[in-house]
Formats: sequence, structure tokens, C-alpha cells
Amino acid sequence: MPHSQSPAPSPSGAVSGDVAAFVRKVGQMARPRSGEAGRLLFAMDATMSRQPTWDLACSLQAEMFRAIPSDSALEVQLLYFRGLGECQASKWVANADSLARLMSGIDCRGGNTQIGKVLGHARAEHTKKRINAMVYVGDAIEENVDALAAKAGQLGLLGCPIFIFQEGMDGRVEAAFREFARLTKGAYARFDASAPGQLADLLKAVAAYASGGRAQLQLQGSAPARALLAQLPG
Repeated sequence: MPHSQSPAPSPSGAVSGDVAAFVRKVGQMARPRSGEAGRLLFAMDATMSRQPTWDLACSLQAEMFRAIPSDSALEVQLLYFRGLGECQASKWVANADSLARLMSGIDCRGGNTQIGKVLGHARAEHTKKRINAMVYVGDAIEENVDALAAKAGQLGLLGCPIFIFQEGMDGRVEAAFREFARLTKGAYARFDASAPGQLADLLKAVAAYASGGRAQLQLQGSAPARALLAQLPG
């Protein structure tokens, strides 16, 4: 089901501004406790409007995970929704190959958004064991925004930040996504398909910090990672 128009090319200044704001916000993430694996929940809208950039998003997610050194402790769970009420979560995985296999079996199908289920799942998982960060990639909202904001607020109270990437230019969706990020002390950025390198670097930075705080960020050479490191206390 069409949700929004495909992303239009963004002025470089606007993209850079979104990236800078996103990196500053990511710096507020809590570091995993010593000896404890970081946990990153990666949620994606897999409805039909995402099809044009689905392969790109999947490859960036796998690249993000591969950026983490093999001796680091990071678990990732994939969550996606599509079709008529289908919302599936993978097991928690701890290596890039497992993640790539999970991603390769998913395709986009028509249907409405199920962000409420995503937020509910994140809360349930977080109450079992802390999630250091949740990433959500989507382009539309077809649910009651106030109800979703209430669920996002609950995650915020639990200390689970959401880092949201919006695909497309829908202003209503942007306003809602920004509010969800604010309520959880997370961050918002636009998913610009014309600048995949920036998104890849941001995802790597989020994963690096979730897996081991400053020490892992120092292993990342990208500008977003350096900017993120500069925001963290010494």
C-alpha cells in the first residue's frame, strides 16, 4: 500500500544538519554495564512502499553489524512488520552471518503500519533484559499518533531510547517520529537513499556504542563516530 512519496534529493546542508543532530542525541545513550553484552533492537517497516530501498536498508544493517569487532559483545534482534497483521521478531543473534541470513528471507508485502506492536514488543523485551538502543526505519504512520506517543513515553520512562530513521518527506510522519524520539531521549534523522554512506556510518556508530561505549567508538574512523565520541563525557 502506498504510504508516502519516494524521498526527494535533499540539500547537502539539510542532510548534514540531520546527521549532526542525530549524532549529538546518540551520545546520550547509556553504556552497557561492564561484562554485559549490549543489546540493539532493529525494527523495520516491511510494507510495500519500502520495496524500492529495501535491499539498501538490509545491506546497511548487515554492514553496521559487521563493523563491530569480533571480540565485542553485541546482540541484535530484528523485528519487522508487513502484510495483514504480520509482525515477526527474530531470536537475538551475535554475529553478522546470522543477521544476514535473517534479512535475506524477508521481502516487502502490502499492508498497514504496526508501530504499536513494535513499541509493545520493545517494552516487553526491555522489561526482561535491558535494551541499550532501538533503531526504527519507516516511512509512514497509519495508526493513532497519540496512542503511539503514549507507548513511546512508556519506553522513555524505562530508559529505552529510540533512534528513528524516516524514509520520505511526509511532514506528518516527521513530526510524529520526532516526538517519539524526544519522549524516549533518542534521536531522529532522515533516511536519505541518495546518501547511503552517511546512514551506514551512523548505524555503525550506534552499534559500536551499544556494544562497548567509548572504547568501541574509538575504533570507528568515520566523521559521525568522531562527532559522537566528542559528545561523550571523558
